Amino acid sequence: MTTIAALGHLTRDVVAGGDPRPGGGVFWSTRALARLGADANVHASCSARDRAALVPPLEAFGLGVTWHESSTTAEYHFHYEGDRRIMWQEAVGDPWSAERSVQAAGDSTWVNVCALTRTDFPPETLAALAGDGRQLLVDAQGLVRTATLGPLERDEHIGDVLGHIEVLKLNDDEAKVLVGSADPEKLRALGVPEVVLTLGSRGAWVVTPELTEHVPSVPVEGEVDPTGAGDTYSVTYVVQRAAGAEPVEAARAAAATVSALLAEPS
Repeated sequence: MTTIAALGHLTRDVVAGGDPRPGGGVFWSTRALARLGADANVHASCSARDRAALVPPLEAFGLGVTWHESSTTAEYHFHYEGDRRIMWQEAVGDPWSAERSVQAAGDSTWVNVCALTRTDFPPETLAALAGDGRQLLVDAQGLVRTATLGPLERDEHIGDVLGHIEVLKLNDDEAKVLVGSADPEKLRALGVPEVVLTLGSRGAWVVTPELTEHVPSVPVEGEVDPTGAGDTYSVTYVVQRAAGAEPVEAARAAAATVSALLAEPS
């Protein structure tokens, strides 16, 4: 039995006008899974045209990777202003069907759903993935982001999906969309068993029915490229929870892993 599956679209990322490079939640999650020595399978999609450019760098992390064809490759152009990422959505990938997603997840007990927009993993797909006792971590970006091309657009029309999610990871912008503010106490009203609100250098809040606790970030010296930090946080949290850690303990480990990977040369 494989403990963890990571599913999602690979992306073509253009950062601050530079050359295109591989990206997407599934890419950065795989990097972290390899670093952590996790028992994991990775399922990633992009177009056949971009497979040669995007899949080998993913495979180079050393985990088992299964490629799935999408008619298009998701593409993002972005730059940073402090902790804030300013993004343009140039293309989105095909939706993952329930059948394909369940086959990919297999006998995994945890699934890191690396959604980029809400069309990546529709409600029926999330419902199917949550079957057979699987526990899902979903990044709220994949719920609130629309598939509209151009500057990122978000809205609260996420549908009936939260009941399928064990862990919801979100940032302050996504919290404001869903509950009107980044007040961690308000996130309990979402009804998700575990909510992790990440705030970049300001750390994170873990919210469960029993507690609301702040977990500091681990400082990194010098200038760093924060791309993938949120995905690293998410998948480390999953690895720790799958190993039996409690939510706050998992968040502390996630903060440490993010710091260690950000400090490494890109």
